[in-house]
Amino acid sequence: MFEKNMELELVIEDLAVDGAGIGKVDGVAFFVKDAVMGDRVLIKIMKMKKRYGYGRLLEVLEPSSCRIEPRCEYYRQCGGCQIQVMNYGQQLEFKEKKVRDNLERIGGFSFSDKITSNEQGILFHPIIGMEEPFFYRNKAQFPIGTDKDGRIVTGFYAARSHQIIPNRKCYLGVEANEKILDIVISFMEKYHVSAYNEISGKGLVRHVLVRYGFTTKEIMVCLVVNGRKIPHVEKLVERLKSLTGMTSITLNVNEKNTNVILGKEIICLWGQAYITDYIGSIKYQISPLSFYQVNPVQTRKLYETALNYAGLTGAEIVWDLYCGIGTISLFLAQKARHVYGVEVVEDAIADARNNAKCNGIENVTFFVGRAEEVLPEFYEKAMQQQDKRLMTGYCEETQENGRTILAEENKGNAGERSEGMLHPDVIVVDPPRKGCDEKCLETILKMKPERVVYVSCDPATLARDLKYLCGEEYELREVQPVDMFPQSVHVETVVQLSRKKGTPKIEVKMEVQEGDIPELKNPTYKRIQEFVMDKYGVHVHSRYIAEVKRLCGIEMGENYNKSKKDNPDIKHCPKDKIEYIKEALKYYELI
Repeated sequence: MFEKNMELELVIEDLAVDGAGIGKVDGVAFFVKDAVMGDRVLIKIMKMKKRYGYGRLLEVLEPSSCRIEPRCEYYRQCGGCQIQVMNYGQQLEFKEKKVRDNLERIGGFSFSDKITSNEQGILFHPIIGMEEPFFYRNKAQFPIGTDKDGRIVTGFYAARSHQIIPNRKCYLGVEANEKILDIVISFMEKYHVSAYNEISGKGLVRHVLVRYGFTTKEIMVCLVVNGRKIPHVEKLVERLKSLTGMTSITLNVNEKNTNVILGKEIICLWGQAYITDYIGSIKYQISPLSFYQVNPVQTRKLYETALNYAGLTGAEIVWDLYCGIGTISLFLAQKARHVYGVEVVEDAIADARNNAKCNGIENVTFFVGRAEEVLPEFYEKAMQQQDKRLMTGYCEETQENGRTILAEENKGNAGERSEGMLHPDVIVVDPPRKGCDEKCLETILKMKPERVVYVSCDPATLARDLKYLCGEEYELREVQPVDMFPQSVHVETVVQLSRKKGTPKIEVKMEVQEGDIPELKNPTYKRIQEFVMDKYGVHVHSRYIAEVKRLCGIEMGENYNKSKKDNPDIKHCPKDKIEYIKEALKYYELI
């Protein structure tokens, strides 16, 4: 009935999770990007499946009342603002429905409008939107390249490609971005500084990274270069530092043939190597490599909600899993007795410790490691000690030859704190889009905190994980969506779980002696692959890991992971992946 390249009219009746419009003809659903609910549109069929198809929007025959004129002329090409053509009220409704639908469909939850005194229910709060849903991003990364005529261009990549859409004015970023790009491009043109070419691997300037402190008004410019210096860079610095608020001008060295934007080395050209900003009363130092939420206005609302759901009085022990640079941990520490943060990225933990020091916050401790490894292995080791005397020191973090360990330290009320670590009052999780590992969820149930606060960037994995937690032990109490990324389809959600009344909590007294702490690093091939994926966003084959192990002199079986062919034509590990694997081997203390 329907074939590719066929044109047809339809009315958009719903929206998919990625913001595409959904319309039906003779019972067959069609997904149409850039269409708004209520539009009557003309589409061209691009792909057909048995029961549905994908169409390209050719013409809006009758616009929906929700459709508006987009501010950016490039919004359809760029792909960063998938729903900019939809009025903001409708965007909020779409995102709120997205969270609710996932929790009902995947999680099996149902909602009431309010919680009454004689009926248990789940309070689903209206989504928290923005007064000004534009110009909210404190960070932007602009690729530098050339057009077909050889002119230097910058902007953003087209959706699902590395084709640069030339555009220096993004309506999600700050005003300073355009001025900075004008200065950089004019400098490159005047002094014949080349742009990087991804295909050939030649050229100098790869990206321009801009960070802005919404509270402090400080500006950072970091030029990502395929080298270690820029000719006549002092001329560029002179022009950039004249901008009001300029605080940090740096080079980031990235000489690898990779899609990863930033390298590891930072060279300070002028000012300091970081800027500062605040979320609430907490001050953060932000370097080019730091992870920091891009919408500080909404981040404060998000964290204040998480803090409220934690229900802290000053006496609680809290675990903060997937803690990053400690943004939530430090927020919680203002009202907790002690907070323990866990994060796999070592640089992020260094930032977290530094930020705690800058704020004079001492009741927080950070561990380097995967949450799904640190928490379960700590718990299992602690449970082995349950029949021994109350320990005289508590588990604290120290550094020994660059390795993060748990060690014994004598302090007042140490036994109580150690017991609190085993059965904390609150556990906060803020996992990546893939959600929490099942081993981590299993350990949360074993540790039996009074409350669990889950901060999610993906409603589907949130619903999946809540279904696991809300069996016999916990009940979902409150849900708060927050619009962190206006004009896009993404939404953050904070939820509160409480232990069901009458659920027993096992009291365990534990003893930890020097040398008894579990080994937190088990360097399986899978974990090495996960480390590289988490830190660099690339997959490494197990054969590459074996090859790098041999290069590093690690003893292995003679034929382990070698090709079984008589005359193997083995593709060797690329140079950039060798470095990534070596980082993993260092992390797991194999080299």
